Amino acid sequence: MTAPDFDRIIDRRGTRCSKWDDMQAAYGVSVEDGLAMWVADMDFAPPAAVQEAVQAAVSHGVYGYPGTNAPYLQAIRWWMAARHDWQIDTDWITTCAGLVNGVAMALDAYTRPGDGVIVMSPVYHAFARVIRAADRDLVELPLALQDGQYHMDWPAWEGMLKGHERLLILCSPHNPGGRVWSPEDLTEVAAFCRRHDLILVSDDIHCDLVMPGAPRHRMVATVVPDIADRLVTLTSATKTFNIAGAHLGNAIIAAPDLRARFRHALAARGVSVGMLGMDMVAAAYSPEGAAWVDALMTYLDGNRRIFDAGVNAIPGLRSMPLQATYLSWVDFSGTGMTPAEVTARVEGPARIAANHGLTFGTGGADFLRFNIATPRARITEAVARLQSAFADLQ
Repeated sequence: MTAPDFDRIIDRRGTRCSKWDDMQAAYGVSVEDGLAMWVADMDFAPPAAVQEAVQAAVSHGVYGYPGTNAPYLQAIRWWMAARHDWQIDTDWITTCAGLVNGVAMALDAYTRPGDGVIVMSPVYHAFARVIRAADRDLVELPLALQDGQYHMDWPAWEGMLKGHERLLILCSPHNPGGRVWSPEDLTEVAAFCRRHDLILVSDDIHCDLVMPGAPRHRMVATVVPDIADRLVTLTSATKTFNIAGAHLGNAIIAAPDLRARFRHALAARGVSVGMLGMDMVAAAYSPEGAAWVDALMTYLDGNRRIFDAGVNAIPGLRSMPLQATYLSWVDFSGTGMTPAEVTARVEGPARIAANHGLTFGTGGADFLRFNIATPRARITEAVARLQSAFADLQ
């Protein structure tokens, strides 16, 4: 495999790219000289094998209805065994139009309007959006911030439930905190779900994006096998290989009854996926793709070190230790500034578009989320801009 060139600047402006072309409207940051560090996709080309799969489809030139998806399913089965020590049957896999769609289908399959749906806040903002749009009751269990990292707060959470909760969404690894949950954490989650008769939907979309030297990510199913009767695991290659435009994800469900209910919800909405996306995933979930991911994580670890060192040198700012994902969660509370004052500097003189922490729910107001999956030259530029914007604190 030719070594990937993650330093190469790929100009995404003017390509209908949300991350770059929409940041002026979203944050008032000009696409001409701004840095897009908000939407969670990478500014890197995917592995050559993915590009070759797309080119083969283009060369064939006919884009009809797809037939068998067996190569796609076998690739997922191989990847889960090779990378996560998880032995699955291809029959367990149901493909949906991305993981947000997978969450929506799970809500439809296992809950009813007015039911409580639990999240651990702050957490990926799309969960709350989908829960509310489905007329379910969002139940936020606030994570405890201790020693600069998030922790599950079981003693506090036990007394917060109202009795109408039917489903819990686990973000594993955690977005935006970048925490890899320990086997003990996952065991506690499973016990909590069994104790309160909850369906557990585990969103593992960042499972492959673990920093070198960080704790190993574990799938709930491999840690607590006996939770299979209430477990839905959501996975996708789109985050790992930067092919989010394929809008492709999977619900891996071992329990036949649980799986049938999910597929019924999917069928009732007429949801199906495209052949090209499945070809991309089949190519990515391969030894070549695995080598590419290993190189990616080494590169992202270098970006993380530069970004953290630069941000943490600014008094009052602290980047949460990043174990997984490529999303840096920066705490500005030590500056004594309001969130509006902080974002005015970041989006004004620094000219950086970063996600506002408040959108991630309870506990997020004093944070910004920065996407560091971009060529290193942009990371060093972002650090320089932030240090300049907060120069009066130094």
